[in-house]
Amino acid sequence: MEGKAQARYGPTEGEEQSIPVLTTKKAVSSWVHLLAGASGGMATAIVTSPLDVLRTRLQSDFYQPQNRGSDASSRPQRSNHKTLRIINSIYRAEGWRAFFRGLGPSMAGVVPATAIKFYVYGNCKRVGAQLMGHTEDSAMVHAQAAICAGLATSTATNPIWLVKTRLQLDKTQTNTGGASTRRYRNSIDCIRQVMRTEGLGGFYRGLSASYLGSIETALHLVLYEQLKTRLNRSLEATEGPRTPFWNEVFHWVSTSGAASSAKLVAGLITYPHEVIRTRLRQAPVEHGQPKYTGLVQCFRTIAKEEGMAGLYGGLAPHMLRSLPSAIITLGVYEFVLRVTGA
Repeated sequence: MEGKAQARYGPTEGEEQSIPVLTTKKAVSSWVHLLAGASGGMATAIVTSPLDVLRTRLQSDFYQPQNRGSDASSRPQRSNHKTLRIINSIYRAEGWRAFFRGLGPSMAGVVPATAIKFYVYGNCKRVGAQLMGHTEDSAMVHAQAAICAGLATSTATNPIWLVKTRLQLDKTQTNTGGASTRRYRNSIDCIRQVMRTEGLGGFYRGLSASYLGSIETALHLVLYEQLKTRLNRSLEATEGPRTPFWNEVFHWVSTSGAASSAKLVAGLITYPHEVIRTRLRQAPVEHGQPKYTGLVQCFRTIAKEEGMAGLYGGLAPHMLRSLPSAIITLGVYEFVLRVTGA
């Protein structure tokens, strides 16, 4: 164990004699974190794209024109009916390709986002453990590493997510001549329009809500690490075959169970920030001015116009997407780390 720790985290004793080997191993380990995170994110983006489109539209107020006119007695059934209505309208009016709208920007965002996230997370665990004098299994180490990863990822990828959100919310409209048009032709056109009408700062709309989302990242990863450790111990204590196949099964069971359970808890607690972030990223609609201008103003406006239930719009498809996403991303990430011995 001691030799493995030195090979992974850098030289300790005997540094003068082993610098070339240990430095190379440390560099390889860092790149493995990037590769593992990017691979998991890519698979997740493709598989869950339809649910991501549905979630985004349910979170937005662009697709809720009838909500404010509904009476209170209809509210218990409105959520399910609204979800089915949007699915049906997307397919009938826009075709099946609409369920993958924004996949390009999503892929362009997910790959670097997950790579950055797990690169920062993995290395901050090592550095944080050294600075705080704790082991890497400490919840405090996990928390600080997750927060650092969340902040770094949000700052680097917010422009990409803004473009993706705008494309997912863009719907076909009929002009006075009867022709069907869209606000944005493609990702490049969206970037040009945002730059022309909102400036460089327009690409960072919703960043404050993304920073708030670092709380979810921290809670998710801390719970995941703790649950994974407990599940691994429980599985290792069970009697049964210890072949490579069964060891791999045990790894997947512990990773999947911990990832989904942790994501469920973290998502339920922090979900309103997802809705606020989506609203802040919407294109300006009222006289060319954005309806939502800040984190607090957005929260108050939603609560006033739609009630507290509005802060949980799209929760069901969000969970249907985020739970398998967590399993896929963390499962691939852990698998690559094991295969490479990082």
